This record gives sequence, C-alpha cells and structure tokens, in this order.
Amino acid sequence: LEIVVTILNMNDNSPVFKQTNLTKVVPEDTKVNATIVAREDLRATDADLDTIFYELTAIAPGTDGYFAIKGVNNPEIYLQKALDYEKFKLTTLVLYARDRPVGSTDTANTATTTINIFIEQADTKSPWFLPCTFINTENSICISSPYTGRVNISMMSTEPLILEPGPIYAIDPDYTLNEKIMYSIVGGDADEVFSVDADTGNLTMNKAATSPGSYLLQVMATQVNNIQKYSIVSVEIKVINKSDYLPYFESRIYNGTVFVGLAQRSFVFQAGDPLTPLMITAVDDDFPNV
Repeated sequence: LEIVVTILNMNDNSPVFKQTNLTKVVPEDTKVNATIVAREDLRATDADLDTIFYELTAIAPGTDGYFAIKGVNNPEIYLQKALDYEKFKLTTLVLYARDRPVGSTDTANTATTTINIFIEQADTKSPWFLPCTFINTENSICISSPYTGRVNISMMSTEPLILEPGPIYAIDPDYTLNEKIMYSIVGGDADEVFSVDADTGNLTMNKAATSPGSYLLQVMATQVNNIQKYSIVSVEIKVINKSDYLPYFESRIYNGTVFVGLAQRSFVFQAGDPLTPLMITAVDDDFPNV
C-alpha cells in the first residue's frame, strides 16, 4: 500500500527585516517623489515563504504625509510632499511587515523596523534685510522697511551715514548655513555720490550732494556662494540745508490767563490782555527770514 503524506506549511515564522533601525539624512530641497530608502534596504523575508504586506506610519507629531511607501508589497520609501526645515527637523517612521494582509481574519505575524529621518537645511531662502516683519505663520517670509537718512547739501560726510531704523544689514535666513553676504548699490545713484561697503553694508559718500531733494538708492544683498540668492531694499537719502543753530523760544517765560467755565479747546489769552490769544513762538537762526 503506497501512502502519500503531504506536509502543510504552518505559519509559525514572523517576517524578518535585515535591519531593525536605520538613519537617513535628507536634504531639505529633495525633489518630491525621490526615493529616500531603497527597497533592498527595507525588504523583509519570511521563512514560511509568505507574501509580505507593508505599512508605514510616522510617529512624530506634524510629520504625517511627507513620506510613503511605493505599494503594499513594495517597502521603498519616497518623498510624498516637499520638506520645510522650519516645520520640522527630524521624524521617526515605523515600517510594519505582516505575513497576512491588513483586515485578514487569519493569525498574522508582524515585524517592525524604525527609520530615523534627519532633515538637512538647504540653501532655499534669499537674504533678509533687518529689521523685518514676518507676514506668515511659518515665519518663512520677512518683509523689511526702507532705510532713510539725511545729508547736508554741499557737504561730504567722511563717516558712515546714520540711517533709520538702523544700519544696512542683511542675514542668510538659512541660519545653519549662514552664507556670507555682500552688498552693492544697483540703482538710484547715477551721480555716484554714495558707496556701500561690500562686506559691512556701511553707506558712505564719494562726494557732496549739490542739489536739494532725495536720492532713492536700491541696495542689493547677495550671497557670495550663489548670486541668484539676493534681495533688494530701498534707501532714501534726503539732502537738506545744514543746520548750524538750535531753535530757541523768543521768550523764556510766557504768562497766560484762562477764565473759569471755558469749554475745552478754548484759547488761553495773554496775561493782562484778555482779547489777544497767547502765542508761544520759536525761531531758528538758520532761517533768519522765516
């Protein structure tokens, strides 16, 4: 009597990953759909020769949706959404490998591997002139106000000009890179009255301004390592007449009279002259005919 015995493969082995913990450094400017971890580094094996089903989850808050796997049977991890170093700098992913599909009523064995993703800041932002004001909640866009200053007509200052709200200064907002900034005047100075120090941003004069009015300079801050990363700010320099004298009051003491019961914004009258409003006047010897 010939007896044929068939051995049924029992599901008594769990999937096994080649590595249970991986670390990857991903540049911030990585293109969407780029592979982050190759399939060969993530594929699990099963001694029972079962088909492996994969699932990827992000356990760091606020990092869902950035990384995904190619398919339920393909564990290759790719970038699904553009990264932003300001939003998060690292995340942890957990990849599950099961020998039964999700939702199956059969007993399933599961293995996991952890993938630590560190985001490397890339040179994505142009310089910011300071001070500036953030206009979005992510603090990724900062708008600066124009600089202003004054010079005396027909006089050349030998010192850096004093500006408001402060000296010309720009930074690289990709602060972990902190690329060097250089400055230049790119408009508004056809007569070449002014110069800007390429390294410090100090604004100085080459010669005196000979006519009243204003210069509206355009100053550019450029990254030394990448001239395509630049910003431009306006600098208004007003040309005024020199002031040699301080203004002063014509009298050291003014005496006035008010009457009980007067309404608000009523005139105060000169003491001893109830019909003439009190006048407080000052003069400036720089303008003797005014």
